[in-house]
Amino acid sequence: QVQVVESGGGLVQPGGSLRLSCAASGFAFIMYEMDWYRQTPAKERELVAHISHTGGITDYAGSVKGRFIISRDNAKNILYLQMNNLKPEDTAVYYCYAPGTNHWGQGTQVTVSS
Repeated sequence: QVQVVESGGGLVQPGGSLRLSCAASGFAFIMYEMDWYRQTPAKERELVAHISHTGGITDYAGSVKGRFIISRDNAKNILYLQMNNLKPEDTAVYYCYAPGTNHWGQGTQVTVSS
């Protein structure tokens, strides 16, 4: 059974940092590219970052490029998102997703506010 569990969200001041984690199970993690998405009530779910199955290729939405870093530990089946210099507009629920699994976790809330 495919399962992804996001964690690491919270309340942070503008300019602060957070690291999100996504623990994956029930599928061959190393064989899948992985994505981080985010969603707010006012917007559709947005692709934030993408990583290849080996971690050698990454890509980012323009709004987070230079501030966020996606990485993965294939030995532990964990996906990460390091978020630096956070802005209020980064406030959202963040989800990890394995394209092709058609399965979403519960997400983790990130709130950037002073």
